[in-house]
Amino acid sequence: MNDGTVILPWLVIRQDDNGSRYRVGRYATKAEAEKIANSLDENGHKRLYWVEKLSENSGAR
Repeated sequence: MNDGTVILPWLVIRQDDNGSRYRVGRYATKAEAEKIANSLDENGHKRLYWVEKLSENSGAR
């Protein structure tokens, strides 16, 4: 059944130099999320970007 819901299970997370973490975006594929994280990481600032997958029981965020 197609209810029109788009599933975006891949998150790009940013951690700044103070240790604060933020969700940058949600993506449909791991490759897409990694491409965004890598492009942001090339900026040279003291920030760390990585990709995480939402677990099935974490619900929509």
